[in-house]
Amino acid sequence: MAPKPQTILAGFFASTLFATTALAHHGWSWAEGEQSELKGTIQEISFAPPHPSLVVEAGGETWEVDLANPTQTQRSGFVPGAANVGDEVTVVGNRSLDKNEKLMKAVRITIGDKSFDIYPDRIRN
Repeated sequence: MAPKPQTILAGFFASTLFATTALAHHGWSWAEGEQSELKGTIQEISFAPPHPSLVVEAGGETWEVDLANPTQTQRSGFVPGAANVGDEVTVVGNRSLDKNEKLMKAVRITIGDKSFDIYPDRIRN
């Protein structure tokens, strides 16, 4: 028995929504061109794919900080154990174009006196 058109359409729309959501914060098109600095305290650290991330408390706000893919993040030296929840962090990166969204894509993170250049080619001095 052939699937009903409604079933096919529902599946199409569901897959389109999933793909759009999954790609929403990959690449750089969602981020400002200008880089900014965020200083705060690490609340969470994740090394899970598709990209590692930090949750940072800064100025009474909670920010999500996206890093690079796992391999590139490791290459920067930022690996499990390089930072801990509670550590002070300085993030240089590109924040979301949506000013209401507390989201930044990091190009460099600094913890203590150690800097991790996540996207070295994108760092603007």
